[in-house]
Amino acid sequence: MPYQMINGIEYFTFESLNHAGVKHGVFTRKGGVSPHPWSSLNLGGTVGDPKGNVITNRRRIFDLFSLPVESIYDAWQVHSTVVVCAEVPRPLVQPHQKADAILTDKENITLFMRFADCVPILLFDPNKRVIGLVHAGWKGTVNRAAVKAVKKMQEVYGSTPADVLACIGPSIGPDHYQVGHEVITEVKKAFGVRASEFLARDGKSIHFDLWATNAWQLEEAGVKSIELASICTACDLTRWFSHRAEKGKTGRFGVLLTLWT
Repeated sequence: MPYQMINGIEYFTFESLNHAGVKHGVFTRKGGVSPHPWSSLNLGGTVGDPKGNVITNRRRIFDLFSLPVESIYDAWQVHSTVVVCAEVPRPLVQPHQKADAILTDKENITLFMRFADCVPILLFDPNKRVIGLVHAGWKGTVNRAAVKAVKKMQEVYGSTPADVLACIGPSIGPDHYQVGHEVITEVKKAFGVRASEFLARDGKSIHFDLWATNAWQLEEAGVKSIELASICTACDLTRWFSHRAEKGKTGRFGVLLTLWT
């Protein structure tokens, strides 16, 4: 089953990572302590929800997986293509580094990121025992954030792209992701003649398919195994936070990935 519910906390998992024995979870908004409009498992600390709620929610998901919160490595996500290689957990009192992809081969580190429409991309190389977590909104997608993470896996850890398992998580789907002139221009600039495959016209509006674009990029980079959740965050607000559908007044759901056994 892709969804699991334990102690009121619900999360989604990928079959390929489950089969590989990799501990991970894409947490829905259920099972936390945050009030409306962040109800309830909000994990974003910059959306107006009191800090104490966010800390409690974070501890709940780490406890659920029997992981110490002190094993966390997260980043200040800024829609960049910066890739960080984590060697030790981030001390909880230490400021976040600005980045949108994190890699590690250390078993005592838990990678963690927050989302509300942007695409979570989980990576695992079973041969080199390397994991990666990528945050790709439209900017990260057109600038190939996921591909840069895979290339960094090659450079730093000796990974072979064909060995990497890639999973594209819940995010805003093409049915809800209407885009304007700025995004359309950047997509065409980035992908040339291929752009028409990722931009679909619906009447007078244009929609951008983040899932297909990231999957194609990963394939071009040599990744053979790509699992797609095909879950639109804007379609199910009972489960997911959606910045677009909730007009910015919402929380952030968390994605956790670790080699911890």
